[in-house]
Amino acid sequence: MSRRLRRLPVLLLPLLLGASLVACGSDSDDKSDTGSSDALHGIKITGDIGKAPTVKWDGKLDVSKTQTTVVSKGDGDKVAEGDQVVTNIWIGNGTTKKEAYNTYKLGQPQTIPASADLSPVFKDALLKQTVGSRVAVTATATDAFGDSGNAEMGIGNKDNVLIVVDLMKSTTVLKAPEGAKKPAPAWAPKLVADGDKVTSLDFTGTPKPDGKLRSAALIEGTGDVVKKGQSITVNYLGQVYKAKKPFDESYSKSPATFGIGAGQVIPGWDKTLVGAKVGSRVILAIPPADGYGKAGNAQAGIKGTDTLYFVVDILAAS
Repeated sequence: MSRRLRRLPVLLLPLLLGASLVACGSDSDDKSDTGSSDALHGIKITGDIGKAPTVKWDGKLDVSKTQTTVVSKGDGDKVAEGDQVVTNIWIGNGTTKKEAYNTYKLGQPQTIPASADLSPVFKDALLKQTVGSRVAVTATATDAFGDSGNAEMGIGNKDNVLIVVDLMKSTTVLKAPEGAKKPAPAWAPKLVADGDKVTSLDFTGTPKPDGKLRSAALIEGTGDVVKKGQSITVNYLGQVYKAKKPFDESYSKSPATFGIGAGQVIPGWDKTLVGAKVGSRVILAIPPADGYGKAGNAQAGIKGTDTLYFVVDILAAS
């Protein structure tokens, strides 16, 4: 969605994005070393999961390749491809030995979709680890953030970094909606689909929008009710009334994860998706006041008078 803001702050995105955007390349097998005994270079990490780690810089962090070490192993479920993982993250500059980032201090755990497409710096810290674990990653700044390092964190491109990840909770992400089918309301367009994937909306016979915010479940999920402030993972498609094709969609890519009920998405999503159940497929009609307002969204081809229609599959919430 064009104005969708991810829950992860901008300064962390280069660390989490696929390897094609970072300096270490796409082959993690020859760029990383999981569980090496000297991976922490004498650094001591202590403290309990659920609280910020205490880091004692006894050794010099001299990194030549990305290394991952399980500091303490949890007894929860093993994280699988596609799971949604709630994490706390601590990052330190291994050169200056200063804390650079701390979600415990910010009070903002980060929800990360576990995926083989993550940067190798993060992939081995999540995939196949167990919930309740504390995992440490040592890497060069360029491997973690790209050629420029991360100025917002005070990390230069010649620095090394220590990343501590606490795996707090893991939620399985559904492959598709699950639940009982419901009749479509009279105001809704028809869905054009290829299996479970929605490809467009057909407005033939759809009445003119009446300016009201509307929502209805086309599939009523059986999962938990979505609560304000949670992170949800969805597939979605958005199309302007009477338009021939969508202006945005995720079905041909991968599900999107973001905070709901907290102003991270257009108001129409916050108002309608809170209270829906995981597993649901929801159809929405969103008037300009609950969409992009009078300004519209020129980048997406949306005018300030356009009513937006969305179909949203709610695949997980945590």
